[in-house]
Amino acid sequence: MQAKVSAAGRGGGREEGFSLIELLVVILIIGILAAIAIPSFVGQKSKATDAQAKELARTSQTTAEAIATEHDGSYEKVTVEELKNEEPTIPTAVSTTEAYLSGTTHGASEYSVTVTSADGDEYTISRASDGTVTRECTSATGRHACEGKETSTW
Repeated sequence: MQAKVSAAGRGGGREEGFSLIELLVVILIIGILAAIAIPSFVGQKSKATDAQAKELARTSQTTAEAIATEHDGSYEKVTVEELKNEEPTIPTAVSTTEAYLSGTTHGASEYSVTVTSADGDEYTISRASDGTVTRECTSATGRHACEGKETSTW
């Protein structure tokens, strides 16, 4: 009779909770899912940074064309300051958290605008005197973010 009472006092043969093996299997599954998901999220952040810089370069290009329209087709006034005056949403202050307009070149019938992304890549849109527009990406030192190369077009 004594044996029955002490067995009943310890739970009566009924077990509650998870075994160690079940817990280890769950932790293993979570680890595998994290190993798959984390690199995907890191790549998405880089893509978003590049997209922000490309969008700013395109906005700067549109603004440069607007300036030329106001000045009889001349791109002489396409400077960082003039672009900022024409379109106040263009950031020009150096930043490591967002893209900014880092430079321009200009002539009577040609110009280029260069945007630096938060990770240091530079995106340039150039208009040649014959009207040809080119887009170029230059990766920051030691990186290959421009389609896996140090420089590329986009």
